[in-house]
Amino acid sequence: MSGSKIGKVKWFNNAKGYGFIIEDGKDEDLFAHYSAIQMEGYKTLKAGQPVRFDIIQGPKGKHAIKIDTVKAETPETPAAPHAHNENRQTA
Repeated sequence: MSGSKIGKVKWFNNAKGYGFIIEDGKDEDLFAHYSAIQMEGYKTLKAGQPVRFDIIQGPKGKHAIKIDTVKAETPETPAAPHAHNENRQTA
């Protein structure tokens, strides 16, 4: 189980300091502890947030470690064409 994986936060409880992540394309919950989050300051995650992480086998199941937030990939789209309200008169 090596290499970084991509997934989304299923839920995260700030008060308890843990939650679960689901790897893209899988349905197995991965335990996520706040101490495994790679960010400065207050370490928290939000449901639905995309993340990159590694997986290890813990005593009670798989754990996500080295959790890092990923900016949502938005495809480069050209600016929306301006709607022209042309007042065409028909004779």
